[in-house]
Amino acid sequence: MLPRAMLFVASAVMLSVLGSRPVEAAEPPKQKLQIYIMAGQSNMVGHANYITLPALLTAEEPGVKQLAKLIFKDGAIAPADARDMLEIRVKRDALDGDLRAKKITGDDKVAGAQVELKDLQAKVDARAKKIKDAFVVSKRVYITSIADGHKRSGPLTMGYGANPEKIGPELGFGLSLEQKTDAPILLIKASWGGKSLHYDFRPPSAGPYELSKAQANGKDAQKIKDNAGLNYRMMNEAVRDVLKDLKTHHPEYDAAAGYEIAGFVWFQGFNDQFDPAFHGNYKTNMIAFVKDVRSEYQVPTLPFVIGVLGTSATKEAVDKNPVSLGQRAAAAAPEFKDNVASVESYPFFALDALKMWTDGTWSKQPVEFSQIGSDRPYHYMGSGKFFVRLGDALATAMVDLRNKQKR
Repeated sequence: MLPRAMLFVASAVMLSVLGSRPVEAAEPPKQKLQIYIMAGQSNMVGHANYITLPALLTAEEPGVKQLAKLIFKDGAIAPADARDMLEIRVKRDALDGDLRAKKITGDDKVAGAQVELKDLQAKVDARAKKIKDAFVVSKRVYITSIADGHKRSGPLTMGYGANPEKIGPELGFGLSLEQKTDAPILLIKASWGGKSLHYDFRPPSAGPYELSKAQANGKDAQKIKDNAGLNYRMMNEAVRDVLKDLKTHHPEYDAAAGYEIAGFVWFQGFNDQFDPAFHGNYKTNMIAFVKDVRSEYQVPTLPFVIGVLGTSATKEAVDKNPVSLGQRAAAAAPEFKDNVASVESYPFFALDALKMWTDGTWSKQPVEFSQIGSDRPYHYMGSGKFFVRLGDALATAMVDLRNKQKR
């Protein structure tokens, strides 16, 4: 046993050594997972092919080249890569068409054409892979998406539209939010094409759906009544399913920190245009929808951003559209001051693609058209530049609403 004096010295030395060790910094507390719900019909589903996105790299509109830096890895592709792939694809399709139509005859010529076709396909595949690999894959934003029949979950990147080669507004929205905030983010997208607010997404507080005379006298009257609001219910079921197992849908979710339903984005309206009962009630239905969603998730002032229907492309035409007017009026309701906003979509319309569609040159110049458009006017020409710009505008409006609530 050591003498008491030596024990005292040893203890003092030990305390001195311990005291000289650097104190490890406490790990910063985990942030709440921010969840944003995105819902609507086909333009929320997303019908812009990925090959239209390189157009961001050469865009002349202010700020668009900055958005390209959100979407693409630095230096991963050149603007000419899309054109190169499309030119080869046109050659492939023409040769394939000639073979199918038996315009090429003779065993040797047919065999040679088949070899050439295989070579062209390999070149298309290689160039397509290069472009797809150039897209940013977010480390902080994840998404679980229902886009019609295309269901997918994972880190946000290209491919959460109507199929794995398409996008909707989610890409620009999520990547812009990532730049503007520092918390982990989960997008939950629930979207189905060809659906109305008045019937398919009808919120409970809008009251029972009133059948037309033809519907009331038909054999499916009860079925029509029962299915009113079906997509509203499906949307909430999809969200609830994700909330039950958040760790599966976002690896950074920390149960101790919890989550926050941080905002809701709505982009819809096309199918309500064609019936006075539908567009005449759009404002009141939209107000009921906002209130019911807030009640469903118990967030009384949930930030809500409405993308205003702009498929008619020009301000003059949009200003006459009763659905667009209803969307604007709902967002401007006094009871929604500073917690609901509307974002115009028509300023981002791909007018260059629309011109080619209108004058018929799209079919004669497939390479030129495919770089800027991939669908029809009711899908905003399937323009990737449109959907990325709109997504960014929706994110800007969302952040603005959230900042107003913090003041």
